[in-house]
Amino acid sequence: MKFRTEIEPVRTDIAISHSDEIVMLGSCFTDSIGDLLARDGFSVTANPMGALYNPDSIRTVISKAMRGYEFDIDGLETDDEGIFHCLYFDSRHQGPDPHALLDSVNHDFAELGRRLRHANTWIITLGTAWVFEFDGGYTVGNCHKFPADRFTRVLLTVETAERLIRDIVALAGPRRVIFTVSPIRHLADGLHGNTISKSTLQLALFKNRVNYFPAFEILNDDLRDYRFYADDLRHPSAMAVQYIYEKFADTYFSAETRRKAQDACREALRRAHRPIIKPTQTK
Repeated sequence: MKFRTEIEPVRTDIAISHSDEIVMLGSCFTDSIGDLLARDGFSVTANPMGALYNPDSIRTVISKAMRGYEFDIDGLETDDEGIFHCLYFDSRHQGPDPHALLDSVNHDFAELGRRLRHANTWIITLGTAWVFEFDGGYTVGNCHKFPADRFTRVLLTVETAERLIRDIVALAGPRRVIFTVSPIRHLADGLHGNTISKSTLQLALFKNRVNYFPAFEILNDDLRDYRFYADDLRHPSAMAVQYIYEKFADTYFSAETRRKAQDACREALRRAHRPIIKPTQTK
């Protein structure tokens, strides 16, 4: 007797091995899977500029990084306290000195471009089809807690999301690209808004016939229980992340790759272990 519908490994001709160079971009779920891949000995770079949630921001960042773009003072925004922000990236990319901020952003961004060009595998995790357009006229990667009236909130159409995904595939060129939809629930959009957003991404990916890994479906249609969520009821629990990662391994790892990953995992756990040393007793 079965009590749940378990998702079978996806049929794919992509095989990931320890010789691959992997870059992962997308929602914060990317960091969770990236950490496990790194633990298991893979050469992986995950969200070096911070999380990116919508396909417009991901496309823009990849496009600029691949062609060696450098940000200048016009690419920064200033808040009411005189702090400068780069809204293309997460909120740590801010500071009182615009020149120091630009040096930091451009240094990290150049490294991202190098890694994107050097990688043979990109893994893109889309989080939402809702975008925020700053009053300067561009889609931001992060709002940096600027006042809400500085932004226009827009839901991408399926056609626009489809075009953005097609652009990402074109930018990848000969590289392998695996797409997935984040299982994290964006409750700020409301439950209905979250459903519409994820459905938009799903339709756009389906219409592009991309390589797709069903992380969203594994949590929502396979596990299907609040005990697999963290306390915030938005993010998957550590157990759920591990389960999704095991499904990922079933899909993309050969038997030999899985063995190497298990050996690397055991070694990482051994290094992380700190034995308790009792103080020497004196008489």
